[in-house]
Amino acid sequence: MKPFASRYLLLVAFSVLLGACQSTPPVAEVPDARATAIAQLEQSLASSELATAEDQLAALQAASPNDQSLEQYQRQLAEAYLRRSQIVLQKGDVNAAATALSRARALMPTAPALTGGVNGAITEARKAELEKAEAALLAAEAKPKAKVIDPTAESTTVALNIGDIHKLQRQLDAIAADVVNYECAVSIQAPRTADYPWLATLLSKRVKKLDPDFDLQIEKQILRTVPAQMVLSPRKP
Repeated sequence: MKPFASRYLLLVAFSVLLGACQSTPPVAEVPDARATAIAQLEQSLASSELATAEDQLAALQAASPNDQSLEQYQRQLAEAYLRRSQIVLQKGDVNAAATALSRARALMPTAPALTGGVNGAITEARKAELEKAEAALLAAEAKPKAKVIDPTAESTTVALNIGDIHKLQRQLDAIAADVVNYECAVSIQAPRTADYPWLATLLSKRVKKLDPDFDLQIEKQILRTVPAQMVLSPRKP
């Protein structure tokens, strides 16, 4: 009986040990932090989240300053910034193009030829913007100062001095000058139908005297509740 008892006890011990092994949870694998960081960087590049990708790349380079495998990601990021610069430049956003180009240059300081074409295009675009602004400034300076209208407003309403013919004449002289200089459309608003023809005639004569070829556009509005007035709408540049 003794050998049998020994075998029985050995079998029981083995069963207990086996059960303990089965009930112990497996140890979870610890993910590779570097692999995860690189996967996140690749995702940011694929999504064109370039600022995020740049921060992620900088963190990886700080952790492994001698890791040459990160150079491929640096080049991809620089090329992505370069493409962005080209795209926004085509849309006319010169400042955004210059900003993206500066990031590409910072990431590719040893390859200036890759950014040369975009840099030249940005330079030309800035030059064109400057010339356009200078032309607009010269055009504004060439125009005489407005007499009765606000040139920056959509329209200006001028109440007419109907009761004083001398004041009305001087007023119409000023109105005609602004109409010609700022290419205004005119709406004559008067409480009586009879007021419109002679006001239109007085203004037309003055405009034709200043510029015989000017195409004067006058709209008639009979408004019983308002005094005689003219609404001048300068042409938008």
